[in-house]
Amino acid sequence: MESINIILRKPPYGTIDASEAIRHALGGITEGISVNLILIDGGVNAARKGQDTSNTEYLSIEEGIKDCIDMNVEIYAERASLKEEGMETTHLIDGVKVLGSSEIAEILSSTDVTMIF
Repeated sequence: MESINIILRKPPYGTIDASEAIRHALGGITEGISVNLILIDGGVNAARKGQDTSNTEYLSIEEGIKDCIDMNVEIYAERASLKEEGMETTHLIDGVKVLGSSEIAEILSSTDVTMIF
């Protein structure tokens, strides 16, 4: 089976990066590709539960992350990035796994393709 890593490094709002990362993850999984969505740096905020975008022009990224989980995309948040962003594991959407940088490096080395957003 083909496999792909999609790394999201940017915060979920202000650019199209998070939306595009989720779109590619969902597209890959529907094509039978094994997909890992890896959240690093500001990207970990995409997995924050309880996102309120009601006073903005943005759609909530939270629903896209939940769709990915429901469709068996593996979603990982890097532990050090959570700390840098002031987040705890309790702030994460259920189903997001927290890994250290060495564990993420192992995933990256064992996958066919990596895309970075």
